[in-house]
Amino acid sequence: MVKPAEVHSSHVAFDGRIFRAVVQQVQLPHRDRPSQVEIVEHAGSVVILAMPAPDSLMLVKQYRHPARGWLWELPAGSIDPGEDAATAAGRECHEELGVIAGRVERLGELYPLPGYCTELMTFFRATELRAPRPGEDAHQDEDEHIEVGTFRLAAVSDMIRRGEIRDAKTAAALAYL
Repeated sequence: MVKPAEVHSSHVAFDGRIFRAVVQQVQLPHRDRPSQVEIVEHAGSVVILAMPAPDSLMLVKQYRHPARGWLWELPAGSIDPGEDAATAAGRECHEELGVIAGRVERLGELYPLPGYCTELMTFFRATELRAPRPGEDAHQDEDEHIEVGTFRLAAVSDMIRRGEIRDAKTAAALAYL
Protein backbone atom coordinates (compact mmCIF):
# COMPACT_ATOMS: atom_id res chain seq x y z
CA MET A 1 0.00 0.00 0.00
CA VAL A 2 1.28 3.46 -0.92
CA LYS A 3 1.58 5.87 1.99
CA PRO A 4 -0.15 9.27 1.73
CA ALA A 5 1.70 12.47 0.92
CA GLU A 6 3.49 14.27 3.74
CA VAL A 7 2.55 17.96 4.03
CA HIS A 8 5.57 20.20 4.73
CA SER A 9 3.74 23.54 4.61
CA SER A 10 0.30 24.91 3.84
CA HIS A 11 -1.19 28.35 3.40
CA VAL A 12 -4.60 29.68 2.41
CA ALA A 13 -4.38 31.69 -0.81
CA PHE A 14 -8.12 32.51 -0.95
CA ASP A 15 -10.98 32.02 1.50
CA GLY A 16 -14.42 32.52 -0.02
CA ARG A 17 -18.06 31.77 0.68
CA ILE A 18 -18.15 28.47 -1.27
CA PHE A 19 -14.55 27.26 -1.25
CA ARG A 20 -11.04 28.11 -0.24
CA ALA A 21 -7.82 27.67 -2.18
CA VAL A 22 -4.83 26.21 -0.35
CA VAL A 23 -1.24 25.91 -1.56
CA GLN A 24 0.79 23.13 -0.01
CA GLN A 25 4.34 21.86 -0.27
CA VAL A 26 4.07 18.07 -0.09
CA GLN A 27 6.31 15.08 -0.34
CA LEU A 28 4.48 12.73 -2.68
CA PRO A 29 5.22 9.05 -2.08
CA HIS A 30 6.52 8.48 -5.63
CA ARG A 31 8.77 11.59 -5.84
CA ASP A 32 12.25 12.25 -4.48
CA ARG A 33 11.66 15.97 -3.82
CA PRO A 34 8.72 18.09 -2.57
CA SER A 35 6.03 19.31 -4.94
CA GLN A 36 3.71 22.32 -4.80
CA VAL A 37 0.06 21.29 -4.82
CA GLU A 38 -2.87 23.70 -5.23
CA ILE A 39 -6.12 22.48 -3.70
CA VAL A 40 -9.65 23.83 -3.82
CA GLU A 41 -11.25 22.86 -0.52
CA HIS A 42 -15.03 22.44 -0.71
CA ALA A 43 -17.31 21.09 2.02
CA GLY A 44 -19.23 18.84 -0.38
CA SER A 45 -22.40 19.01 -2.39
CA VAL A 46 -25.53 17.13 -3.36
CA VAL A 47 -26.99 16.36 -6.78
CA ILE A 48 -30.70 15.63 -7.10
CA LEU A 49 -32.26 13.27 -9.63
CA ALA A 50 -35.87 14.40 -9.13
CA MET A 51 -38.16 11.92 -10.83
CA PRO A 52 -41.85 12.84 -11.05
CA ALA A 53 -42.35 9.51 -12.84
CA PRO A 54 -40.08 6.44 -13.26
CA ASP A 55 -39.15 7.45 -16.82
CA SER A 56 -38.70 11.21 -16.35
CA LEU A 57 -36.23 13.59 -14.78
CA MET A 58 -36.44 17.26 -13.78
CA LEU A 59 -33.60 19.52 -14.95
CA VAL A 60 -32.83 23.17 -14.36
CA LYS A 61 -31.56 25.64 -16.93
CA GLN A 62 -29.45 28.42 -15.51
CA TYR A 63 -26.77 30.85 -16.52
CA ARG A 64 -23.28 29.68 -15.54
CA HIS A 65 -20.85 32.56 -15.86
CA PRO A 66 -17.66 30.43 -15.98
CA ALA A 67 -19.19 28.56 -18.96
CA ARG A 68 -20.42 31.88 -20.43
CA GLY A 69 -23.84 30.47 -21.14
CA TRP A 70 -27.07 28.78 -20.12
CA LEU A 71 -26.80 25.08 -19.19
CA TRP A 72 -29.36 22.35 -18.63
CA GLU A 73 -28.29 20.35 -15.58
CA LEU A 74 -29.49 18.44 -12.56
CA PRO A 75 -30.21 20.63 -9.55
CA ALA A 76 -27.35 20.65 -7.06
CA GLY A 77 -25.95 22.65 -4.21
CA SER A 78 -23.48 22.83 -1.38
CA ILE A 79 -24.07 21.14 1.95
CA ASP A 80 -24.45 23.80 4.64
CA PRO A 81 -22.32 23.62 7.82
CA GLY A 82 -23.90 21.14 10.24
CA GLU A 83 -26.32 19.82 7.58
CA ASP A 84 -26.36 16.18 6.50
CA ALA A 85 -26.38 15.33 2.81
CA ALA A 86 -29.94 13.93 2.70
CA THR A 87 -31.33 17.10 4.31
CA ALA A 88 -29.36 19.23 1.84
CA ALA A 89 -30.80 17.20 -1.04
CA GLY A 90 -34.36 17.81 0.15
CA ARG A 91 -33.65 21.51 0.65
CA GLU A 92 -32.09 21.92 -2.81
CA CYS A 93 -35.01 20.04 -4.43
CA HIS A 94 -37.40 22.50 -2.80
CA GLU A 95 -35.29 25.61 -3.54
CA GLU A 96 -34.36 24.88 -7.15
CA LEU A 97 -37.32 22.84 -8.41
CA GLY A 98 -40.09 24.23 -6.22
CA VAL A 99 -41.23 20.76 -5.12
CA ILE A 100 -41.05 18.76 -1.88
CA ALA A 101 -39.63 15.25 -2.09
CA GLY A 102 -41.53 12.64 -0.10
CA ARG A 103 -38.64 10.24 -0.52
CA VAL A 104 -34.90 10.94 -0.88
CA GLU A 105 -32.68 7.94 -1.68
CA ARG A 106 -28.88 8.06 -1.67
CA LEU A 107 -27.44 6.67 -4.91
CA GLY A 108 -23.69 7.18 -4.54
CA GLU A 109 -20.78 9.62 -4.46
CA LEU A 110 -18.31 10.99 -7.01
CA TYR A 111 -15.37 13.37 -6.96
CA PRO A 112 -15.97 15.74 -9.89
CA LEU A 113 -12.41 17.17 -9.98
CA PRO A 114 -10.11 14.97 -7.85
CA GLY A 115 -6.93 16.38 -9.39
CA TYR A 116 -7.29 19.64 -7.45
CA CYS A 117 -10.60 19.76 -5.55
CA THR A 118 -11.78 18.03 -2.34
CA GLU A 119 -15.49 18.33 -3.26
CA LEU A 120 -17.39 15.08 -2.95
CA MET A 121 -20.78 15.06 -4.69
CA THR A 122 -23.47 12.83 -3.19
CA PHE A 123 -26.23 11.84 -5.62
CA PHE A 124 -29.84 11.37 -4.50
CA ARG A 125 -33.00 10.21 -6.25
CA ALA A 126 -35.99 12.30 -5.15
CA THR A 127 -39.46 10.81 -5.67
CA GLU A 128 -43.00 11.20 -4.35
CA LEU A 129 -42.79 14.86 -5.37
CA ARG A 130 -45.50 17.32 -4.33
CA ALA A 131 -46.17 21.04 -4.44
CA PRO A 132 -45.27 23.01 -1.30
CA ARG A 133 -48.05 23.68 1.19
CA PRO A 134 -48.70 27.15 2.64
CA GLY A 135 -45.79 28.11 4.88
CA GLU A 136 -43.32 25.80 3.10
CA ASP A 137 -41.54 28.65 1.36
CA ALA A 138 -38.11 28.24 -0.20
CA HIS A 139 -35.76 30.87 -1.54
CA GLN A 140 -33.27 30.62 -4.39
CA ASP A 141 -29.78 32.01 -4.01
CA GLU A 142 -29.47 35.62 -5.17
CA ASP A 143 -27.34 34.64 -8.18
CA GLU A 144 -29.81 31.99 -9.40
CA HIS A 145 -32.35 32.48 -12.17
CA ILE A 146 -33.71 29.02 -12.87
CA GLU A 147 -35.97 27.53 -15.54
CA VAL A 148 -37.30 24.05 -14.67
CA GLY A 149 -38.05 21.39 -17.26
CA THR A 150 -39.18 17.78 -17.10
CA PHE A 151 -37.75 15.37 -19.67
CA ARG A 152 -38.02 11.68 -20.45
CA LEU A 153 -34.82 9.81 -19.58
CA ALA A 154 -34.27 8.88 -23.24
CA ALA A 155 -34.48 12.57 -24.19
CA VAL A 156 -31.89 13.48 -21.54
CA SER A 157 -29.51 10.84 -22.95
CA ASP A 158 -30.08 12.24 -26.44
CA MET A 159 -29.41 15.80 -25.19
CA ILE A 160 -26.08 14.64 -23.74
CA ARG A 161 -25.06 12.93 -27.00
CA ARG A 162 -26.02 16.02 -29.05
CA GLY A 163 -24.06 18.34 -26.73
CA GLU A 164 -27.16 20.13 -25.45
CA ILE A 165 -26.23 19.02 -21.92
CA ARG A 166 -22.56 19.78 -21.21
CA ASP A 167 -22.64 19.44 -17.43
CA ALA A 168 -20.50 16.50 -16.25
CA LYS A 169 -22.47 15.73 -13.08
CA THR A 170 -25.67 15.40 -15.10
CA ALA A 171 -24.08 13.05 -17.63
CA ALA A 172 -22.44 10.99 -14.87
CA ALA A 173 -25.67 10.75 -12.85
CA LEU A 174 -27.41 8.71 -15.54
CA ALA A 175 -25.11 5.80 -14.62
CA TYR A 176 -27.02 5.55 -11.32
CA LEU A 177 -30.36 4.94 -13.06
